[in-house]
Amino acid sequence: MPTEIYLDGNATTSVLPAAIAAAVDAMGQQFGNPSSSHSAGLRARAVLDRTRACAMRVLGVGAGRLMFNSGATEGIQTAVLSALCALRERRARGEATGELLVYGVTEHKAVPQSLEHWNRLLGLNLTLHALPVHGDGRHDLAALRALAPRAALVCTMAANNETGVVSDLAGIEAVLTETATSAYWLVDCVQALGKLPLALAHTRIDYAPFSGHKLYAPKGIGMLYVRDGAPYTPLIMGGGQEAGLRSGTENMAGIAALGAVLQALEQGGTYRSHAELATFRDRLAGSLRAALPGIVFNHDFAASLPTTLNFSVPGISSRALMDVFDAAGVRLSAGSACSAKVAAPSYVLVAMGVPDERASGAIRLSFGPLTDEATITAACARIARCGAALRSGGLLLPDGVPAGRDGGATRNLPGVVARLLEGIASPADDGLRLAPAALGSFLQTHPDARLVDVREPSECAATAGPAPGGRDALRVPLGQLDSQLDQWLREADVPLVFYCRSGNRSLQAAQCLRQLGHQQAWSLDGGLALASLALDA
Repeated sequence: MPTEIYLDGNATTSVLPAAIAAAVDAMGQQFGNPSSSHSAGLRARAVLDRTRACAMRVLGVGAGRLMFNSGATEGIQTAVLSALCALRERRARGEATGELLVYGVTEHKAVPQSLEHWNRLLGLNLTLHALPVHGDGRHDLAALRALAPRAALVCTMAANNETGVVSDLAGIEAVLTETATSAYWLVDCVQALGKLPLALAHTRIDYAPFSGHKLYAPKGIGMLYVRDGAPYTPLIMGGGQEAGLRSGTENMAGIAALGAVLQALEQGGTYRSHAELATFRDRLAGSLRAALPGIVFNHDFAASLPTTLNFSVPGISSRALMDVFDAAGVRLSAGSACSAKVAAPSYVLVAMGVPDERASGAIRLSFGPLTDEATITAACARIARCGAALRSGGLLLPDGVPAGRDGGATRNLPGVVARLLEGIASPADDGLRLAPAALGSFLQTHPDARLVDVREPSECAATAGPAPGGRDALRVPLGQLDSQLDQWLREADVPLVFYCRSGNRSLQAAQCLRQLGHQQAWSLDGGLALASLALDA
């Protein structure tokens, strides 16, 4: 496998070396419980207090409250619960409240799902209302102005995770102020940390959740800002940690690591400037345009974070593009990582008016403010390689025009394979998966077994290296299985081990053969992605 180039920073980032060191120190040396009154506990408490103080300065919290938690999803849940409990209490006192729970239509799904969940459990029966966006992805302020007088809670985000579009928070705040609405305001700041200036105490924002792993801290650590005077209801009760705001022994390793990340952000010099990152984005965009003629970028760079590119290549599916980039060692995603397994157009792009075909084929390329010049240079070279692979694999014609195929999607499969796959909504995997670590012994036990590579030609062209297990493999893309069925069914006692990039298509191939009566068919679990780990081990 080629050296990995990671360009999926909006999903998660690597961990800052200083953060790793801080986490190791917290686990190995400063391991005391910060609630303990002895010296070990006091040293841990000092780490906790130091991190909180740094976070409050970086975020401009002022007199507001800031608590540590597990991440943005918990922060969103807590903020929604707090606002809705306050609304219920106001109703009980006979006070007037709005009846709408307004959320941006392009919000992360955690927001509307949390609204629906707590609205139902608390029996408020408020109405969820999606706030539309314009074609540039920014909220429709005129629509907000009409809704604000009836709003009980307004939820927007600082920057979108799929497109990087930066919200007009000042414009939203102006509308909320001018309409004199009593609605609470939740702003998802997950993608803003380290990328946008934040001075929360100088805004009308009531709640702002953060997640550390979006800016070089480990997963499982986050923060929630609550404006001074905003209502608050704990989501977790128990030992009274975090001043009773969020019980449970603190994740000290995560907090120490987050402290190192925030300290680097406060001191400057570690992360690249907005201007440098914009230059990197422009270089990547230029390489993509050269490699993929016909490419369409799905957002306005001027209104977006400089670390995000969202694009489509009409005529080529996102799966085909993902497979080729991944085969070339470039890690990016099809939309949000949280919904990458959902075969549907991106709801974010659809809300922006992007046609379904483009929204279904969209790719997100994102990087963080630690990214260096060498990584961008290598990525540009690898993008050119991907364009060449798509041409050699027949997905792009020599002049760069898409060949009108979709990378082997089910609807283009011929004959019996297509009919079988159409009936497989979710391939059964009982007895079909072969663990990569067991492949070597399996091949020794079955010397006549055949390895079958069901990747598309463009994927194979983007990478190099032997088949897993060190044995020659037969290359038969999933869409061409029909050409081999007669021979395989005549030799039903010969074991077949299918593999692909991720194990998804090989699982489909194995099930097809099993359904046709060839019971010696298996799928290499996790595909080449996990096979490389097994070989390294």
